[in-house]
Amino acid sequence: MTSNDRLFYPAVFHSAEEGGFWITFPDFPECMTQGDDMAEAYRMAEDALGLAIEDRLSERAELPEPTPFSSLDVRGGEYLIVISFDMQLYNRLHNSKAVKKTLSIPEWLNEESMAMGINFSQTLQEALLNKLSARGG
Repeated sequence: MTSNDRLFYPAVFHSAEEGGFWITFPDFPECMTQGDDMAEAYRMAEDALGLAIEDRLSERAELPEPTPFSSLDVRGGEYLIVISFDMQLYNRLHNSKAVKKTLSIPEWLNEESMAMGINFSQTLQEALLNKLSARGG
C-alpha cells in the first residue's frame, strides 16, 4: 500500500434505540464509534477507521483485506455501508509534524531567491503539493 491509496472497508451501522447509530467494523473488531445521525455517524466512522488503520501501521501489522459484502449478514435495523479512507488526506490532517530536509541548490539560485525574500520551506511545500496533485495524489 502506498501513502496515496484510498482504502474501502465495510462498516455495520446499527440503529440505536435512543436514536442515531453505533458502528462496528468486521475487519477491525477493536474499532467502534457512534453518531447522532447518519452524517455524523459516517464522519465518526471515517475517523475511527483512520485511527484503527494508523494504529495497525504504527505496530507494523498488515492491514486486513476488506471482507466482501456477500459474506456479511445484517439484521433489521443494521446497514452495511462502505467507508472510504484516504490515507494521504488523513496524514495531511493529522500528521503535520515538521521534519528537516537537507538539500542542495545552485548558489546563484540561492542568492536570487534570498534577495527576493522567498521562504524556502513554504516554496518547497507548495512545489511538493503541486507535484502530488499533478499525479493524482
